[in-house]
Amino acid sequence: MGKRKIEIMDTTLRDGEQTSGVSFSAAEKLTIAQLLLEELHVDRIEIASARVSEGEFEGVKGIMTWAETKGYANKIEVLTFVDKGLSIEWMKKSGAKVQNLLTKGSLNHLTHQLKKTPEQHFEEISESIALAHKNGIETNVYLEDWSNGMRNSPEYVYQYLDFISTQPVKRILLPDTLGVLIPSETFEFISKITQKYPDIHFDFHAHNDYDLSVANVMEALKAGIHGLHVTVNGMGERAGNAPLASTIAVINDFMPEIEIGVKETSLYSVSKLVETFTGYRIPANKPIVGDNVFTQTAGIHADGDNKNNLYFNDLLPERFGRKRKYALGKTSGKANIEKNLQELGLQLNQEDLKLVTQRIIELGDKKETVTKEDLPYIISDVLDSHTYQEKITVESYLLSHAKGMRPSTTICLKIDGQIIEEHAQGDGQFDAFMNALAKVYKTKKMTLPKLVDYAVRIPPGSSSDALCETIITWLNDGKEFKTRGLDSDQTVAAIIATQKMLNVVAV
Repeated sequence: MGKRKIEIMDTTLRDGEQTSGVSFSAAEKLTIAQLLLEELHVDRIEIASARVSEGEFEGVKGIMTWAETKGYANKIEVLTFVDKGLSIEWMKKSGAKVQNLLTKGSLNHLTHQLKKTPEQHFEEISESIALAHKNGIETNVYLEDWSNGMRNSPEYVYQYLDFISTQPVKRILLPDTLGVLIPSETFEFISKITQKYPDIHFDFHAHNDYDLSVANVMEALKAGIHGLHVTVNGMGERAGNAPLASTIAVINDFMPEIEIGVKETSLYSVSKLVETFTGYRIPANKPIVGDNVFTQTAGIHADGDNKNNLYFNDLLPERFGRKRKYALGKTSGKANIEKNLQELGLQLNQEDLKLVTQRIIELGDKKETVTKEDLPYIISDVLDSHTYQEKITVESYLLSHAKGMRPSTTICLKIDGQIIEEHAQGDGQFDAFMNALAKVYKTKKMTLPKLVDYAVRIPPGSSSDALCETIITWLNDGKEFKTRGLDSDQTVAAIIATQKMLNVVAV
């Protein structure tokens, strides 16, 4: 037997836009629509609700103008309402060709919201469908609150389906409007419907209020559903809709009898673009598209990957246009670091590797994650630290900075076993530190090199929590030299660089 083809309908531009605080511009809607159809190869997209705003109208009009040139007009769908033809008029002006007509799928909604009988509702639906057909507009029908309808008023749902099966509709859309279904109910309800109406195309529209949307999608497929509604990054009202990326991965890996046309390798790039347009941050642990999902943190996992890929599963990052990463931090082992060194084309002997590992663990206690970009700075810092013998150490320091008061520093310095403490003020915390240090050196009748230049940098591409490398140029006896300090705090990095200077001069 051949595979069963399932339609994937993405509703990011309609239902996904109902995410709190999200609103796409017309240009953004067009860009996302183009990517969904031409890059991801979804079968259909739902892009708007009729009569919402002038901006929504312009967005639909722009997409339809483009879709007509590509032959995609019947892949573009708009949510409409039973409103005596107002939605149809709106669609005609925008150029839209397919309506998803919102109707009542539960007796509770029909009775208390519309305050109508089933017969009255069916008559108005019939008129809306006939008007659409007359104007060359194809109709799909949503049964709003269908899941509660199947729970509490199944006789009404079947009465509705008996009626709608006589109408010229292409698809019937079954939404779990309030996200209340559990997987066993999804299978039971959809099985009954697909068996009772074998010649009708049914879509399932899952919501994620109990974090069960993907599980419900799997059960809907097992029950014989013909189409699925999803959104990029699982966007949508309340807890969102079934996420596109997870749904596609689950179908491809666990349902070999199902055929879908979505291009896996484009899922991540489209996800990131939608994140940029919306400002709606993808959680780092979001399956498939989150920053952390292909990152091994524990050293034992990196070691296992070196030994026959012991910690791999079928979710290989390359499937989704991504790469596996090995995090550096306090749980890192040598295997994690070696993996990152390989990517940078660097090699260390075992002694230096051990020192770098220890430094990363120390830094990881201050900073949650050390990045691959930080690694060359750490290596430089560690190797540089072992070119001299430490005779002078900054044992402790107190930095203070308060509004309306000059910054001040108290330091405790150890020179040849002797502890000396001094306090000073300055124009900044590091300036105050240097002034306190000058007092110590004056007490010891020692000459302090002159600070000539001070530079701070972070690794390219790093974020605000990056490690800082402070590079200070000193002048001593007419000769310039540089020392470096590395820390997550800029001032601390400067103090580390200064301590190196003290020991270089002391040699």
